[in-house]
Amino acid sequence: MAQLSRAARLILVGAPGVGKGTQAERLMKRYPQISQLSSGDLLRSIQAESIIKTGGLVPDGTILRLILSELTTRGWLSPEDHVRPLVLNSSSSASSFPEADSYITPPSPTESRYSYSNSPSASFILDGFPRTAVQATKLDTLIPINLVVHLSTPAEIIMDRICNRWVHPPSGRVYNTTFNAPKVEGKDDITGEPLVRREDDSPEVWEARLQKFEETSQPLLDHYEGQGVLWRVQGNSSDEISPKLFAEFDRRFTVVDATAV
Repeated sequence: MAQLSRAARLILVGAPGVGKGTQAERLMKRYPQISQLSSGDLLRSIQAESIIKTGGLVPDGTILRLILSELTTRGWLSPEDHVRPLVLNSSSSASSFPEADSYITPPSPTESRYSYSNSPSASFILDGFPRTAVQATKLDTLIPINLVVHLSTPAEIIMDRICNRWVHPPSGRVYNTTFNAPKVEGKDDITGEPLVRREDDSPEVWEARLQKFEETSQPLLDHYEGQGVLWRVQGNSSDEISPKLFAEFDRRFTVVDATAV
C-alpha cells in the first residue's frame, strides 16, 4: 500500500475546460490525506460573493490572510512565538472593501514568519489562487508550494468538448454529442426532459477564454518553473492524464509499504 511520506502542497494550472476539478477529485479520492482549499469557499465564509458577482476585485491581501487563517486553524502553519494570530472580523460587511484587509485583523509587517507542517496529513490542493506570478510571489512568503501541475489539452479538443456539451439543468447531468451522447437526441436519459446548451458555451466565448489563459498563465508557470516545482502533463482526456499524474505524484510523495503483498 502506498502512503504519503510528506506533505504535498499542490496547485493545478490549466486552461478552462481542461479538467482541473476532475483531477483534484481523483487525487483526493486516491490519497485521502489531501484536502482541498478553495479561495472561493474562503471568500464565501466572509460573505464576499456579492462583490465577486458584481465584478468587484478582492484584494490579494485579503485572500492571502484568509488562506493563512485557514492553514493556522488546521495546524498546518504555526506562527513563531512573537507572531500574533490572525483574527477574522466576523462583524465586517460584505458590501464593499474599504481597505485591502478590512475583513481580517492583519499582523504588523514584522509579524510574518511562520513554520509549516510537513506531515502527510497537512497535504492540500489550493484552488483558485494564485492566478498570477505576483500572487504566487506573495504566497511564497506564507508557505512553499512543492508541486505545480500544468494540465495541458489541445485547444481543439477542449473546444470540441465544450461546444458539443448539453446539460439537464434540474439534475446537473452533462452530455456530449461526441463521446457521451444522450440516448435520444436533445433529451435527458432519465426524465426525457429537454437538454439545453449553456449560454457561455459558444465558440466565441471559449476562444476568448482560452486565449486569455495563454496570455496570462505563462508568467505564473515561469515563476514555478524557476523554483523547480513545475511539472507538465498532456493528454486528450482526463482519463488519459490521470494515470500519468498518479505516477508522478507517487514518485514524489509516496513510500511503498514493504510489508504489503
